[in-house]
Amino acid sequence: MSGFVPGGVFLADCPGRLAVELIADKWTVVVLAGLSEGPVRHGELVELIGGISRKVLTQTLRRLEAHGLVRRHAYAEVPPRVEYELTPLGATLIDPIHTLTEWARAHGDAVLEALDANSEPAAHHS
Repeated sequence: MSGFVPGGVFLADCPGRLAVELIADKWTVVVLAGLSEGPVRHGELVELIGGISRKVLTQTLRRLEAHGLVRRHAYAEVPPRVEYELTPLGATLIDPIHTLTEWARAHGDAVLEALDANSEPAAHHS
């Protein structure tokens, strides 16, 4: 039995669903983890994360800022300097992210083995 009931926590307008939608984005958890050590500049975050384009990082940061998880601070300097950091609300996600990371370390090989065991050779696809 799943424990989910109609009208429960994962309805579209419920907080549980919002939390899942926020962290389900491919880059959200990685960006939040990248910001967990303190303020970081955009370019530094691109290098730290790896594999993310500047455009996608900007979109992700804007989304996280709009949801109150990230703060953008632009310094009045020449050349301009912008740093991003977690808000206190954003920082509350770091422990759950670490828990997911530990789960992945402990069970990642089993997941990959299951994928390998269930994959069909490409020749069988029409």
